[in-house]
Amino acid sequence: MTAISLMLAVPDASAASAWYQRALGATELWNLGSVIGLEVGGAPFFLAQPEGNRWESPIELGTTTVRVEVFVDDPDSFASGAAAAGAQYHDPVRDHEAPWGTHRQGGFFDPYGHLWLVGDKSPLQRR
Repeated sequence: MTAISLMLAVPDASAASAWYQRALGATELWNLGSVIGLEVGGAPFFLAQPEGNRWESPIELGTTTVRVEVFVDDPDSFASGAAAAGAQYHDPVRDHEAPWGTHRQGGFFDPYGHLWLVGDKSPLQRR
């Protein structure tokens, strides 16, 4: 089996874990202090505090280099929950036409500078 996951750089892993749990309904899988494993709807990801190991949080860099794309049954509620918890909801969920059909998608920046796009249909399927 092959799995690809994200490790999001955050300045305080414990505070970030609490935010992702409150805002996105994440569940903490394990906690090593500066590195924490979470999941949202069965999709795992990591949080970690950079410690001089050649990567940094978007807040420190002043930009983000990755879009976190998440696909859920109800993107409107997912994005609204993040906004209610303090995310910068800059791109409201709306209908988009794409080669794989009409889908709903929007986006927000979390408090740590990570760009999340939230949609209802993933294009990552063999056609």
